[in-house]
Amino acid sequence: MHFTDIFIKRPVLASVVSFLILLLGARSLFLLNVREYPEISNAVISVNTPYVGADAELVKGFITTPLEKEIGGVDGIDYLESSSIQGLSSIKAHLQLDYDPYKALTQVTAKVNKVKNELPEASENPIIEVQVGETTASMYLSFFSDVLESNQVTDYLVRVVQPKLQGISGMQSAEVLGARTFAMRIWLEPDQMAAYDLTPTDVARALETNNYLTAVGSTKGKMITINLSATTNIHSEKEFRELVVKEVDGDLIRLGDIANVKLGAENYDVEVSFDGKNATFIGINVLPTANALTVIDRVREVLPEIEEQLPEGLNMAVPYDATKYIEDAIIEVERTLVEALIIVIVVIFLFLGSLRSILIPAVAMPLSLIGAGLFMFALGFSINLLTLLAMVLAIGLVVDDAIIVTENIHRNIEEGHSPFQAAIKGARELSTAIVAMTITLVSVYAPIGFMTGLTGSLFSEFAFTLAGAVLISGIIALTLSPMMCSKILKPSDQNRGGGFTSFLDRQFDILKNIYLKLLKICLNSLPAIVIFSLGVLVSCYFLFSMTKKELAPEEDKGVIFTSATAPPTAVIDQTTLYTDELYNILASFPETDHVFMIAGGGGRGSVSIGNTAFAGMVFTPWSKRERSQMDLQPIVQNKLNSIAGLDVAAFGRPPLPGASSGLPVQFVIRSTEPPSEIKRIADQL
Repeated sequence: MHFTDIFIKRPVLASVVSFLILLLGARSLFLLNVREYPEISNAVISVNTPYVGADAELVKGFITTPLEKEIGGVDGIDYLESSSIQGLSSIKAHLQLDYDPYKALTQVTAKVNKVKNELPEASENPIIEVQVGETTASMYLSFFSDVLESNQVTDYLVRVVQPKLQGISGMQSAEVLGARTFAMRIWLEPDQMAAYDLTPTDVARALETNNYLTAVGSTKGKMITINLSATTNIHSEKEFRELVVKEVDGDLIRLGDIANVKLGAENYDVEVSFDGKNATFIGINVLPTANALTVIDRVREVLPEIEEQLPEGLNMAVPYDATKYIEDAIIEVERTLVEALIIVIVVIFLFLGSLRSILIPAVAMPLSLIGAGLFMFALGFSINLLTLLAMVLAIGLVVDDAIIVTENIHRNIEEGHSPFQAAIKGARELSTAIVAMTITLVSVYAPIGFMTGLTGSLFSEFAFTLAGAVLISGIIALTLSPMMCSKILKPSDQNRGGGFTSFLDRQFDILKNIYLKLLKICLNSLPAIVIFSLGVLVSCYFLFSMTKKELAPEEDKGVIFTSATAPPTAVIDQTTLYTDELYNILASFPETDHVFMIAGGGGRGSVSIGNTAFAGMVFTPWSKRERSQMDLQPIVQNKLNSIAGLDVAAFGRPPLPGASSGLPVQFVIRSTEPPSEIKRIADQL
């Protein structure tokens, strides 16, 4: 007895196998993460060491160079990138694709600790951070007010809003951008200090001595215990002004005599704006292993509660949400999947002309696609654009097995066999062919999953999902489809008659006769056919070589980012003069919905860089504009080139994860010559 006979003779067994595939596949699909692309671990470990007051050459020689030598020996590093500027050493270690970032982080930390004692005594401890996945936040929240000061807004966000967001499952960080943390600012007056023979060191020593936090402890009696505290620190502007710095002949010189004391912020070198208004941002960064759509949905659920509790005069907005594009893209692919299923079913009906016959492949197609979810779950895949694309392409493949089984059994019925006998005979005839066809298709697509590099990391899920769907379709074609044919198809004496089926048969007879005539002509003109075939074959090379090549096509993700750099000596006040012009250009386009900007920043610790700016030009929804991001980007760049005081580059989000962001081509000029000479050559290039 042939193995296909078992499922035809025992329809319950065939149904149970199919229901098992349906239940396990459906459950697996519900358990899968939903994301834009497959998870890729592209990580950057940064080591930032502040050395306040030191020039770039000093920072490079005594901090950057020794740290680079040690960090360069860590496993898994693709390349190192470092910069030494006034007061700050910054080293970025870009890891190899999918290398364990925390394993590398442990090694980097050990290497840094090894040379920490060799660094200058006045430098601060190195700050080691790891950034996994996207460098751009998945969402930005903007907080702005015409009533509250920036340091008051920052204080509220740090105490109330940030803890609520950090507690959301899947959240990597809720980073406050443009923060103005409360600090007592003491602006020294050089003339007054010279008159009293004081130096900044004397003032710093007086502050450390007189503004001291101490832990007194507690006292314990026979019955009670009391915790003790000492008010050894000062809080208000008045207390700081009255702080004694020096005594000269019985006269007390107070801090207010030689300095302007004001309660302000730690840092004034960062300016954040939303649609031209000063604001404070919170960047939402999602864990690489988490589902960005789910995490941002949880953030949206918390936002109404946060907005209700905002102090009077403080407003909130969402200037940028990357998940809107992901949601729209996935919905579009899902719609394409449904449309493809409907179109294939209609085409099958037009060829078979029977609702009974069409029911068999119509069941096999969705069952094969759902069953592929079992492979996806077992292999740790996710529902993303590439796995959904695999399912769209699989529709045309998984339906073939069911169609040829149905047609072959239908042919045996027309030869006079009963549906049961025709199913037995037809399944036996095609079982070897279906197994061979299934193995062939799996062997064609599976090797894509074993590719290395970025392409392999991205398309392995695509390849194995497609191969899994084809494998499931082969199982269904040998179990469920023959059984359904034996139960659904009618005997040959009941298939005759007029109607739509007869009309289709007549049309196919006409088509067959035309094809036979054309085939006869071709067979009688073999030399011409051979020459034509060779021409097509040779032209394939030229068509391929002349076709445009790129890693991935550009995608309209609804946002253009700009990175701007002012002259190296520019402070934040000079930079904002130019960024005002940058904002006016970005806001002038009718497609612009919001513009957010972060000027300054870029430093770590107590050092900030005032000559850089980052801006985002968020577009209106796709349905409300005619020009795409790709159409607008060169126009935007051309207008930005007119800003004399800024070097501005406009770019979109990378089309694929793991691809470098920013400009498409970047050069690295290496030399042992002084930096001034390298700069001269770079300007010529």
